[in-house]
Amino acid sequence: MTKNKNKLIIRLVLVLGTIVSMFFVPWILVKAWILPLPDTVQKQLDEAVGHGFDGIIVYVDKVGHQPAFYAAGWHDTKNKIPATPNALFKIGSISKLYTAVAITKLVNDGRLSLDKTLADYWPALKGRIQNAEEITLRMMVQHRSGIPNYTDTPHYWSSPKENNIEKLELILDLPASFEPNTDYEYSNTNYLLLSAIMDKVLGYKHFRFIQEEILDRLNLKNTFGSVHDVNIDDVMSGYHVGYPLDLKTENQGMLATAQDVGIFLRALNDGTLFDEGEEKIYSSIYEYEHKGWVPGYQSIAKYHKDIDTVVIQFTNTTDPKLYNWNLADIVYGRVLKIIRKQN
Repeated sequence: MTKNKNKLIIRLVLVLGTIVSMFFVPWILVKAWILPLPDTVQKQLDEAVGHGFDGIIVYVDKVGHQPAFYAAGWHDTKNKIPATPNALFKIGSISKLYTAVAITKLVNDGRLSLDKTLADYWPALKGRIQNAEEITLRMMVQHRSGIPNYTDTPHYWSSPKENNIEKLELILDLPASFEPNTDYEYSNTNYLLLSAIMDKVLGYKHFRFIQEEILDRLNLKNTFGSVHDVNIDDVMSGYHVGYPLDLKTENQGMLATAQDVGIFLRALNDGTLFDEGEEKIYSSIYEYEHKGWVPGYQSIAKYHKDIDTVVIQFTNTTDPKLYNWNLADIVYGRVLKIIRKQN
């Protein structure tokens, strides 16, 4: 009798906890999660637009099938231009995968060493970045350096910097988040420094190296280093809740089509992107999938080994509380379920 009573109490507590937790979760996230699963990816995208995204793009590359392209909502809401799956999109931190591959190739060529320190490559930062003499390139690639994240500095996104020197100045002389290689903290500053070090070693902008050694190798014609290098009409508009203007003209790093990202991601995961010795180096330092976020744009790029499928998702509406970040995850999960059912 006592055991049954205890079980009943536990069940009541769990139910009560679920009910209480729902008051702290935006209803749109609950709704997006519990709705019946549509039978096609396109219907799921149409549903996602109803949840609050201005536009959404999905690219699916399943082995043995032709790539599938999907889009819903608006490419440009103000001018009522429908979303197109071939639009250019700001991929945010997905670009870190390209940087990590470039670092790998330079290490394999002997032009960089993962065990040399930040101070070795940039002596002027000794004393300006704490532990610069101990932080190795490997630690920076893996976000284990303890260098503060410049995008976490107060009010950064209300007035973002385009110039890398200005970005770096935001964290100079700040205390380290932790001692090198003792913890993990995602920091965009790591990759800003890695890019600058590549520029120094190469003697030219590192994106040219990415272009020659990665993009040209894969015949990717729709990946760019800056919004200044593209026809702005080809860029999907980006919107941030509470901000009235289209953000597509803001320069926030790399842009690409979903297909270009998908081709790159498959080559990264199946190893065809690497020369001899490179895949072993890469697998020891970084990951094989990524998400991206800059104001107005969020993206997900993943390879699913069990069904040998690459799925890329772009959504062009962000919000201050990052509810849309979670919503994008929910939508991606549902798209994947549909793909698995079809498989």
